Amino acid sequence: MTLEKCYEAMGSDYADVFGRLRSERLVQKFVLKFLDDKSYELLCTSLANGNSEDAFRAAHTIKGMCQNLGFTVLMRSSSELTEALRNGPTPEAEKLFEQVKADYALTASAISAYKAELEG
Repeated sequence: MTLEKCYEAMGSDYADVFGRLRSERLVQKFVLKFLDDKSYELLCTSLANGNSEDAFRAAHTIKGMCQNLGFTVLMRSSSELTEALRNGPTPEAEKLFEQVKADYALTASAISAYKAELEG
């Protein structure tokens, strides 16, 4: 799997991020680091514990990373969740969190498949 195919698998635009970072090696570096980031774990834990302030911060971080990396699908859903959490918990945030979970799983799966092929 190429990095471009990885982006296709997650419904994202490789050309867009490559246009900004101008180096496949740099894109690859940050894509692979995405799986090590703990923001998604913090989001899940914070929502489960009713800590909307930390959940907001985690959703906002995910949105920013996805925006920088061109992870279009997850960026959209995490952006919507960020706005829903901006002023505290809402019933809409619970629904949006389900979409973020699905989009995160899609993104993580594509990156994991790419990483597995790299490691060979």
